Amino acid sequence: MKVTVLGAAGEVGRSGFLVEHNGTRILMDYGVMFERRREPPKFPLPVQSRGLAGVIITHAHLDHSGNVPSLYQTGDVDAYATDPTFDLSELLIKDMLKLQKSRQYPFGQPELYNMIRNAIPLEYGQSVRKGDISFELRRSGHVVGGATVLAEGGGKRVFYTGDVKIPGSRLLQEADMDIGEIDLLITESTYSQTEQVPREESERGLVEFANEIMDNKGVLFIPSFSVERAQEMLCILKAAGFKHRIIMDGMALKVNEILLRHPRFHRDPDTFRDAVESAVSVRHHEDRKRLIKEPCVVISPAGMLVGGNAVFYLQELATDKRNGIAMVSYQGEDTPGRRLLDEGKVSYRGNDHTVTAEVRQFQFSGHSDRRDLFDMVRRIRGNPKVLTVHGDQDSCTMFAEQIRQEFGLEAEAAQAGQTVQA
Repeated sequence: MKVTVLGAAGEVGRSGFLVEHNGTRILMDYGVMFERRREPPKFPLPVQSRGLAGVIITHAHLDHSGNVPSLYQTGDVDAYATDPTFDLSELLIKDMLKLQKSRQYPFGQPELYNMIRNAIPLEYGQSVRKGDISFELRRSGHVVGGATVLAEGGGKRVFYTGDVKIPGSRLLQEADMDIGEIDLLITESTYSQTEQVPREESERGLVEFANEIMDNKGVLFIPSFSVERAQEMLCILKAAGFKHRIIMDGMALKVNEILLRHPRFHRDPDTFRDAVESAVSVRHHEDRKRLIKEPCVVISPAGMLVGGNAVFYLQELATDKRNGIAMVSYQGEDTPGRRLLDEGKVSYRGNDHTVTAEVRQFQFSGHSDRRDLFDMVRRIRGNPKVLTVHGDQDSCTMFAEQIRQEFGLEAEAAQAGQTVQA
């Protein structure tokens, strides 16, 4: 069994891996990458969809799912993922096409429709056989419905982590790492060189900040990614017994509806439902303006302050020192969120404004850090080759070198177009 790397080396994005054995070809992820604002998206190496036995989507984030509809320009391909992954992927890809009208994509709404029409939902641990390759999905702890992939062909076994958060989170159970012996490990490397603040410390800091802002009679704005981060922030505050109103806005509301339809994918579905039902949903702009006249917490996209309702909340809240802004998502280069953290400024109505609201950053990554990734490799059975992927060049290269030194395994940073034999 061989695996071809389709994404570029040293990047977090456009993930894609082609698994082949005895003429059977299966694709694991097929994403799109937005490197910088205003630049065209980047895609993985092209794959001939004719004769493709199937495509597996590990989770809904666009860097793993966003280019899958391009496979449906010339025919049908069986698509495999969990139920929430299909629902969330459809939502995010539709939004991508809507927001990025000026950018050229190799597909449109008809191809997305065909992808969903060919969707085959899977449960975790459900085995599927396509030709000479079998595979199953396992819990990843990264996002609701997110999965790792365990594939087998010709007596060889490949484990692909996708994006993985081994301890899970307040919303998600821990990742399932009971995978037996493997011959090839394809592991993400995003935070392989950093150790994150313990989750409990970040949660405590966020709750304390929220209460401080309420004591100031202000409004706390929490710009969050629509999928999972917004919902996790809600659950953290509710679990802490936060007494003030929590407002949710934007695409996060559609994500709430999707997640409520799939309770079996939650760590604690009853608590999640109670939290969502207790939050105030913004449906109209007049409600948006009225609700922030009193102390409250607002959870709304965009996580990096790129468009969405974030622009409204910034212009209403950023220049009042009673208010707060809690940055809880990754802030990419050349984004308004990064500029806010680095310079203390935001732009709206064509002008720059100095932010006088208190800004604090909290770590809530959905990826495993150095400790968890090394513990994962330590626990893996067998003597697998290792490909480090989904990280910047230094992270992938250093992680591979550290694996070679500490575990004596054959490890290397993956290169686009590279083929590895399991």
